[in-house]
Amino acid sequence: MSDPSLNDQPLIAHLIELRDRLIRILVVILLFFIAFIAFANDLYAYLAEPLQSLLPEGASMIATQVASPFLAPFKLALYLSVYCGAPMILYQLWGFIAPGLYDNEKKVAAPLLISSIFLFYAGMAFAYYAVFPLVFGFFTTIGPTGVTVMTDIDAYLSFVLKLFLAFGLAFEIPVATMLLVKAGIASPESLKQKRPYVFIGCFVIGMLVTPPDVISQTLLAVPMWLLFEAGLIGARFVGAPRASDSSVDIEETSEPSREESNDSPAPEELNKPYPPEDSNPTDGSQKPDPN
Repeated sequence: MSDPSLNDQPLIAHLIELRDRLIRILVVILLFFIAFIAFANDLYAYLAEPLQSLLPEGASMIATQVASPFLAPFKLALYLSVYCGAPMILYQLWGFIAPGLYDNEKKVAAPLLISSIFLFYAGMAFAYYAVFPLVFGFFTTIGPTGVTVMTDIDAYLSFVLKLFLAFGLAFEIPVATMLLVKAGIASPESLKQKRPYVFIGCFVIGMLVTPPDVISQTLLAVPMWLLFEAGLIGARFVGAPRASDSSVDIEETSEPSREESNDSPAPEELNKPYPPEDSNPTDGSQKPDPN
């Protein structure tokens, strides 16, 4: 009998590699967190600038809980560590799954991986510089007369992180579209036919993940639709997986059957009636024609 430890060795090697890569990810996040925690209050002030610049005179942000002045900057530093460590996280995941991919898959996956990181950061930047001023300007001016806007710092952080994640994921639509086409799940033609449903779906998603106002919903839905169109353009260059190998395999498996069919009698010969036994004697005693 074979040693069971030899059969488990490949699985153990994969688990050891996964452990090492997870440790590297945690180390990178920890280094970013140590660098950010020293400037946590300044980072929170920079994050709150779009709202504080629009508050009326005499209004300010408040902390309704005892630990909020400490926990809000602490959580911001932790989330920023994860966001800034995203390239290293994706690189370690790529290094773990890359050995199981074919060369043509690696050529497509590597550019998509880099573009996904860039698009996620672009979505966050778009939310901070384009969406926040419009949304906060709308909220601070729409309130009733005599109501002072005093936002809780922890509630503001949760609100901002939610929008960051929503816009960051929304900007991944071109990558998701090209992956669907490359995997053969969909084709550019079929996606073009579903364009009206995608357009409506973008506004539905914008309604669900953004605050209940038309401005933020439109600012999320319109870029999502434009990014979907950009994904359709990029899908033409990616292309669907070629089926040449599968067709060759089908021809190779079907060729012996064709050879066997050539050796076997044709259906017309099988249906042809056999001559009577006395019409073609084989003993050579055929009677001569009297005429």
